[in-house]
Amino acid sequence: MTLTIGIDVGGTKVAGGVVDELGNVLASNRRPTPADDPAGTRDTIVEVAAELVEQYPQATAIGIGAAAWIDATGSMVLFAPNLAWRDEPLRDYVGKATGLPVVLDNDANVAAWAEFRFGVGKHAESMVMITVGTGIGGAIVVNGNLWRGANGIAAELGHIQSVPDGHPCGCGRLGCLEQYASGNALVRFGRAGARQEPERAAKLLELAGGDALAITGRQITEAARSGDGVAMDAFAQVGYWLGVALADLAQSLDPQIMVIGGGVIDAGPLLMGPLERTYREQLANRDRFPVAEIHAARMGNAAGVVGAADLARRG
Repeated sequence: MTLTIGIDVGGTKVAGGVVDELGNVLASNRRPTPADDPAGTRDTIVEVAAELVEQYPQATAIGIGAAAWIDATGSMVLFAPNLAWRDEPLRDYVGKATGLPVVLDNDANVAAWAEFRFGVGKHAESMVMITVGTGIGGAIVVNGNLWRGANGIAAELGHIQSVPDGHPCGCGRLGCLEQYASGNALVRFGRAGARQEPERAAKLLELAGGDALAITGRQITEAARSGDGVAMDAFAQVGYWLGVALADLAQSLDPQIMVIGGGVIDAGPLLMGPLERTYREQLANRDRFPVAEIHAARMGNAAGVVGAADLARRG
């Protein structure tokens, strides 16, 4: 059984693991990400990989998933919003330093690949995944393969437009899905609701020490579970916009399965309830045709490492 190494590179941590052909993580490690230091970040990746290779010298390849735009050749980080990389030749650098072949991909792609191979999508041929965290990522699998587009940057689903002339997005556009359905959007909705209707946000304001501007995502989740009206409304809004976006994607791509991943899905029915309800309502006139079922991701925090390692195994 071949072993490969997966490395998940985010804005705060570099996590690595040795993964077998069944998606089992046999060993793992992590280091803080020196996000402001491009050279330091790539050297941290090498350190993580080298430590795992020392434990499992039979490892045959390294896969890297980075929160970044990757070029069409899979060799260079073009841009990373939460890291200092710009036109960074990461694949060849890590390969030369470790002596192993390296595969480089976007973090949403590798997480989706883990779900497709070992998680909720393992019996499907086509899948769309949206990852909902601080921002929104996306990935598309068609005929058993990740679809990366002509320039390697397909499936930036967080930046499809939801509201014309809507809230400004960090990408430079207005009204992107990320501004209405991400963790940041959840917090914005919660804070606005607490300011406008403090009487319906008693639990939420209590958790935030009475300061609406101090409200966090975790507090919104806790308050919503206690029945706080404003907190539940915040989840309803996020679920609505996700449901609309998924309905559009179902119409455009007709996948077998839709997967929602990322930290926000820990809220369970608070999010998935309004999401699925909106999705069905938006597609009500397609009752003569089957539509993709929506599932919460199963792979959790291991998805990035497992997906990257499996992509490395495939070269």
